[in-house]
Amino acid sequence: MYLLYSVIFTLGILFYLPSLLWRSLRRGKEMGDWRERLGCLSPVRGGPVIWVHCVSVGETRAAQPLIRALRQRYPDHAIVISTITPTGQRLARALFQKEAAAVFYFPFDWAFSVRRALRTIAPRLVIIMETELWPRFLRECRRRGIPTALVNGRLSGRSFKRYMRARFLFRRVANDLALAIMQTESDAARIRAIGLPRARVRVSGNLKFDLESHGDASPLAQELDSRFALSATDLIIAASTHDPEERIALEAFKMVRQQMRRLRLILAPRHPERGGEIAALLEGSGFSWTRRTLPPADKDRDVDCILLDTIGELQALYPFATIVFVGGSIAPIGGHNILEPAAVGRCIVIGPHTFNFQAIVRAFVAEGAILQLPIVADAQMSVELARTFIALLTDDLRRQQIGARAQALFARNRGATERTIDALEPLLSG
Repeated sequence: MYLLYSVIFTLGILFYLPSLLWRSLRRGKEMGDWRERLGCLSPVRGGPVIWVHCVSVGETRAAQPLIRALRQRYPDHAIVISTITPTGQRLARALFQKEAAAVFYFPFDWAFSVRRALRTIAPRLVIIMETELWPRFLRECRRRGIPTALVNGRLSGRSFKRYMRARFLFRRVANDLALAIMQTESDAARIRAIGLPRARVRVSGNLKFDLESHGDASPLAQELDSRFALSATDLIIAASTHDPEERIALEAFKMVRQQMRRLRLILAPRHPERGGEIAALLEGSGFSWTRRTLPPADKDRDVDCILLDTIGELQALYPFATIVFVGGSIAPIGGHNILEPAAVGRCIVIGPHTFNFQAIVRAFVAEGAILQLPIVADAQMSVELARTFIALLTDDLRRQQIGARAQALFARNRGATERTIDALEPLLSG
């Protein structure tokens, strides 16, 4: 089975290799990234190693409270962090420069690269954030007696159907896990249905509810407010957007501005490397605009639109928002994290496609703590979004109540980190 998997994995890498190489060259990446993906890592000093694997930005964010708690409970351990995507890598380096002994790319799932990485890092425990199950990696960990734990695990209905189609494979893969700590009872039931024994499954809640928010008092928030005068007018933030959500948000903003002149827009794409593409949209929009990565200028305090083409700064902007639209939900991506704006009591709007966060969105909708757009034709989506923005901007009480309910729901669901650390303790003490 693993031989067949290796053949399929190799064919997949070969198929995507030209694209991967082109992206690396375009972003100015060095061959050191590829060495890491082939398992060529540096030894880690500083005690027993806990390896935390995050895929990209969302998982890296979710790992923050967990890594902070691990550092407090196990100060004699070294923590290393791996990611797969470049955006996740940049965020991990920014967030964990003090906490992590090393940050590197996860090895390709070949036997030689996985074995080389495990031989060098020699982890006491591997923690895998959410649902990132690499068959060869998990098998090699188990063969070496290295326990692996899935943490903050989730299995959407769509993912579960895919896993069940290849249950003969994923039953074996799941059974290489020493422990699966899932977000909800539904997630736990799904991973048990795949084949993981009940004794190795726990439910913790969602770690993202334990993310800290410094409001508008953080040094970064104050810097951004000083430069862009964010608190001077109403502000819409279109966060974690994908194509064509920037265009839709701009069209909606244009309609709203016909009625409300004192209003600004921040576009924060999920992938900042798309900045050039979005800059072209802004250039043709007729609005004045600037980019976060440009040198500060006097005009920054008065521009209509700001392009946030950076990683890791969005959370500092949420306290200044009047409304937050969270992307990946008009584009059929499955939605992105709504908890960061909820933590500071912002009024949140999302599109209809939120299958990656079904349980959270369902809870927020039930509490009246979020507004979800209906499914409409693409040509009508900007009109629907503009109509929603206008209704909220002209009804302060309703908007504030939605934000307050979101913040209260966020506060009630905290505590997943402590439950997760307690569940991991036997693996580390053993």
